[in-house]
Amino acid sequence: MTGTMYPEGPVPVPVLVVGGGSVGLLTAALLTHHGVPAVLVERRSGPSAHPRATGIGPRSVEVLRELGLDAAVDAAAVDLRGATGKAVARTVVEMGAGDVATVPMPTPSADELDVTPFRLRGVCAQDRLDAVVAADLAVRGADLRWTTRLVDIAQDADGVDVELEGPDGRYSLRCARVVAADGTHSTVRTALGVGTSGPGDLGKSKINILFRADLRPHLRGMSFATCTITTPEAPGLLATVDGETNWVFHVSCDVDGGEHPDDFTYERCAAVVRLAVGDPALDVEVRSVLPWRPRSAAAERFAVGRVFLVGDAAHTVSPLGAFGLNTGIADAHNLAWKLAAVHHGEAGAGLLDTYAHEREPVAATTLDQAMRRQADPELHWGRGPKADAARAASGVWAAPVVHLGQRYDSAAIVAPRPQLPSTVDLNLVLDGSPGSRVPHAWIDGVSTLDLVASRWTLLAGAAGDRWVSAAADVGLPVQRVAVPWLPDAGALLVRPDGIVAMRATEPATDPARFLTEVLDQVLARPVPVPST
Repeated sequence: MTGTMYPEGPVPVPVLVVGGGSVGLLTAALLTHHGVPAVLVERRSGPSAHPRATGIGPRSVEVLRELGLDAAVDAAAVDLRGATGKAVARTVVEMGAGDVATVPMPTPSADELDVTPFRLRGVCAQDRLDAVVAADLAVRGADLRWTTRLVDIAQDADGVDVELEGPDGRYSLRCARVVAADGTHSTVRTALGVGTSGPGDLGKSKINILFRADLRPHLRGMSFATCTITTPEAPGLLATVDGETNWVFHVSCDVDGGEHPDDFTYERCAAVVRLAVGDPALDVEVRSVLPWRPRSAAAERFAVGRVFLVGDAAHTVSPLGAFGLNTGIADAHNLAWKLAAVHHGEAGAGLLDTYAHEREPVAATTLDQAMRRQADPELHWGRGPKADAARAASGVWAAPVVHLGQRYDSAAIVAPRPQLPSTVDLNLVLDGSPGSRVPHAWIDGVSTLDLVASRWTLLAGAAGDRWVSAAADVGLPVQRVAVPWLPDAGALLVRPDGIVAMRATEPATDPARFLTEVLDQVLARPVPVPST
């Protein structure tokens, strides 16, 4: 793509990513993918071995595909095709004996299968995802600084100064910009003085027990994503990590009744697991114990000057629906290409303002949808006409629409259409409207999403000769497509993140000039001052 370059002055670190969880790692991966040298700092000694989430949504899978990591993550996922999605049983032993109520894994309809080019075969625990991304970053030579914490941060008009503490002591860095991916209790967000709003903590405190035990003899071939254990001695939620010997078990911690997270020693946790399984002689190795509490809150601002909040630092989503991790990955995907465009001098700094303009409303909607499910889990899990009617009455969107169908409305979109035509039918939502994710279609065996290939791309209709010529003049990659959502003489301009930036139903009078003006607008390029 040709155009005037607007480079910024030299800064030692173009982007610093604070936090090495899933969202931080993927932020660094996306920046590296777009050619931006980034530094990532994380207080832990490496990626977390304790998964907090296992559900990777379809849009996140598309991001992984863009990075070339979809096959590796699929290999790390547990194959749950044809398995139980949600089970309810008194104990694991009784579940294996057949005394269990089940809800099958959601099976996408033929229409749903047509909306995305690739799906994982099952759940992939967060630790497995992180291992794949961290290994890829290491191969790419990324600057990952483990056992390093942020001590202080201050910014001015030209950059951000941070003080870090690592294995060899304290040191300072000068950065062009900082991305805070440092979690619910974000040090960066606190230092910026950004508050949060929303319901806050929800329900009782929980203890997440990561353990190793061979449950296969008790399961007798049964597999599941989660199982609600109802025995009064140890009620909780059992979730698969590898479907064989690694599991997490979530139990309540009755703080109001005098319990404290420190009361859950490894010995007590092992005893709780044996009660939940129903085998007092079970060989259990407790690997890690993490206290947590469901929460719903969002930062009052997702960006302050040169610092941007992503993931749990920006929003903490209640767990039902598996929207939390996926919303954070979408933050990173939205932000990374914009940081890259500014870093490479292809866009004005005003493009970065659209990060908060686009992501804050999406996060608010996602938090709302998760909270509506929190009130009644059957609104998420229920199937059939009765469940559909209950969702409609409660304002609950279909989960695929939450994951894939939300739209952006900002200066980086020409004539956006934020109003969804449906909150149930994803095919109606993904219609090529500006602000929506470009529809997936196979073009000579290649998905339209893959054609975008992390760059500005013009999709021209079957009779779009003038658009094809104009794209060549402007330096845009172009692909002719014959699809129902694009008129034969029309064109879609697609952003590097796969979002439709502009839709034209017919050629402009001067298509090349039109495309240049559109790019100037969405990239916030400075308007040239006429010479006198």
